[in-house]
Amino acid sequence: QAQKEGAQVSDISAGLAYSVIKNALFKVIKVADARDLGSHIVVQGGTFYNDAVLRAFEKIAGALVIRPDIAGIMGAFGAALISRDRFLSDTSYQTTMLTLRQIEELKYETSMATCQGCTNHCRLTINRFTGGRQHISGNRCERGLGKQRNAEGIPNLFDYKYKRLFDYEPLSPELAVRGSVGIPRVLNFYENYPFWHTFFTSLGYRVVLSPRSTHQIYELGIESIPSESECYPAKLSHGHIEWLIRQGVDFIFYPALFYEREEVPGATNHYNCPIVTSYSENIKNNVESITEGAVRLRNPFMAFTSLETATEPLVKEFSELPAEAVIAAAAAGWEEMARARDDIRRKGEETLKWMEEHGRHGIVLAGRPYHIDPEIHHGIPDMICSYGVAVLTEDSVSHLGTPERPLIVSDQWMYHSRLYAAASFVRTRDDLDLIQLNSFGCGLDAVTTDQVADILTGSGKIYTCLKIDEVNNLGSARIRVRSLLSAIDERERSGAAAARELHSSAHERVLFTEEMRHNYTILCPQMSPIHFDILESAMRACGYDLVVMRNDNRRAVDVGLRFVNNDACYPSLWVVGQIMDTLLSGEYDLSRTAVVMTQTGGGCRATNYVGFIRRALKKAGMEQIPVISLNLSSLERNPGFHINLEMLTRAAYGAIFGDIMMRCIYRMRPYEQVPGAVEQIHQEWLKRCQTFVSSPRPGIARFRRMCRDMVADFDRIPITDEIKPRVGVVGEILVKFAPAANNHLVELLEAEGAEAVVPDLIDFMLYCFYNQIYKADELGTSRKASLVCRAGISLIEWLRGSATRAFEDSVHFDPPTSIYRLV
Repeated sequence: QAQKEGAQVSDISAGLAYSVIKNALFKVIKVADARDLGSHIVVQGGTFYNDAVLRAFEKIAGALVIRPDIAGIMGAFGAALISRDRFLSDTSYQTTMLTLRQIEELKYETSMATCQGCTNHCRLTINRFTGGRQHISGNRCERGLGKQRNAEGIPNLFDYKYKRLFDYEPLSPELAVRGSVGIPRVLNFYENYPFWHTFFTSLGYRVVLSPRSTHQIYELGIESIPSESECYPAKLSHGHIEWLIRQGVDFIFYPALFYEREEVPGATNHYNCPIVTSYSENIKNNVESITEGAVRLRNPFMAFTSLETATEPLVKEFSELPAEAVIAAAAAGWEEMARARDDIRRKGEETLKWMEEHGRHGIVLAGRPYHIDPEIHHGIPDMICSYGVAVLTEDSVSHLGTPERPLIVSDQWMYHSRLYAAASFVRTRDDLDLIQLNSFGCGLDAVTTDQVADILTGSGKIYTCLKIDEVNNLGSARIRVRSLLSAIDERERSGAAAARELHSSAHERVLFTEEMRHNYTILCPQMSPIHFDILESAMRACGYDLVVMRNDNRRAVDVGLRFVNNDACYPSLWVVGQIMDTLLSGEYDLSRTAVVMTQTGGGCRATNYVGFIRRALKKAGMEQIPVISLNLSSLERNPGFHINLEMLTRAAYGAIFGDIMMRCIYRMRPYEQVPGAVEQIHQEWLKRCQTFVSSPRPGIARFRRMCRDMVADFDRIPITDEIKPRVGVVGEILVKFAPAANNHLVELLEAEGAEAVVPDLIDFMLYCFYNQIYKADELGTSRKASLVCRAGISLIEWLRGSATRAFEDSVHFDPPTSIYRLV
């Protein structure tokens, strides 16, 4: 096309593209000469359209036409199109492309080197060509090319934030009257180190902070890493701890920080991620110097919800110190942490003004606090700056934006809310775009990546996510960044940025109304067949046409993969797959169908099942289907779905019946003398339990009698006198109870000559209640909720008391254990 318009093929990329295209056409069209091809090759929406050309050749030459896998040559087409556009836009351009003779005579040699410009020590590949030219790759900044790093002074807030958080001067040994404390530069310390440095310094400790992360630090602790599937930031913790151990500090301080501060108004909670929350426990149980008592690790469980909440456990942990001193030190730390946060926000505002004054673009490089670590981000911020683009952190601009209410509404955690607020702000400015950093192994980012993408997509912005781990080769990241910058440049040249409309990505959920209650079918995923066969009848007795789906099979997982982020956990794929498979089956009237799903409101991704389902429905064009959140924590309410005393009573009866059956079946089936005897009793009692929970007034006296009789009936089944190993099955609640989700593990264990022991479903409920008690006592949450949960535990234990006594009086069964004793 360029030649038709009188231009010469410009630049080497266009020359290569021309060659690839010509060769591809020869192979595809299979005619002797393609020079007479007079049609255009059109690329649209990522699809290769050349049917008109191919049909023409089929008609003229009768050729066999093969449509190729276009992915391999799409980049060449793109390079050719870009070269053509740039050539036509600047007629004074003089090509630097070598002549054909020079290309044929071209020689090169390759050597390797290690850049000494900074502690990254990038591994450089140097290609030297004839004529003295060379090309260097592998560098993460300009120093690898022999240039001054960031000579233009492009703002890099990753660099600024890292220094602002960690550049504190420790006390000298002479002034450190209370000795030394070692603090690892890991995970939750990236956000809160100003607090901890100030706190310990105020108390007279010399703070020994582990050094800047390097691969050598990582290798120091590699032997104690318990799992290869952990994220790289978590794995680095072991090396930092090992470094501190070698320094001979008096003790290492590494708290288990459950909650962060409530930074974003309206966020539904302020959890840290489970890895950040509990990793000090991992260190305590896996580092030999600590497990053997050679080094003291102090890791109190605490929360940063407020100054008061943070101070109380510190007074308890450092009881050897005057309480007044600890309280004063905590207050000083809290003020310093606030100052650091304000400085970062102020720097963000300064950078935005700099961009306006200099006509430059900015990238909000968004992630989690530990992504400012140079060893974790592998120099990506420096690489972005090398293209003349300012780099901002998400917390430097999040205060300027309001987090939209995305589809997965329960995921409004503190750092996630910050991400969403930053993305919402980026939508409002033509000179800002966003790249999200995501560490391999971070399951929670299966949620945030989808959410941030949704927020940006509604504004015409291009969402880019870079997955990073211990591999520090930035080749693919560099390509992604350059592609984004090229697209931004094209957007600005075409005027699309100024013309775009800002569409909200906020989600208004469909309510389940009182009218729907009378004529809607409610689909419920199968989570535990033994229990749900009874609970289905209990819910129907409460006036809901509830159907527990029976497609708990491998197909459900395959369907789930079509609608859920691939990084989401297996249970979420399985649950969403069941629902979408059923809705797509055509079996139900989608104008009169709803979905119900439990929602705990806790730190697990299970809290986000409801959001995953809504997102899948939207993807399939089924947004009209209400999704009912079944929860006891007021996360969501629906006017047509009432969790009242009747429902709770019938559900409690059903859950206790299910637990009795599960205990009895798994205890007796491996030893039954007559195969099928256990299942026969199970089916008989299943019908009786369904009838009971469906009856108009299921009374407590009859319930207690049924519990005793059921245990007695199973207890009388003739069994052998074999002694088999008893194998406990524990884990995520859905996978633990659903045979299809755990690949029928119980049946496998029995076939291999073992007896499976699975905890009660009621015990999970009791754990949830007790969790609120612990959080009220130790983490500063609601005392009222604690009292309600204590009452709930007492009520449930009283209700299943008849089952407990029946098991105690039996020959073959063990009784349930009090949740307080388990704790």
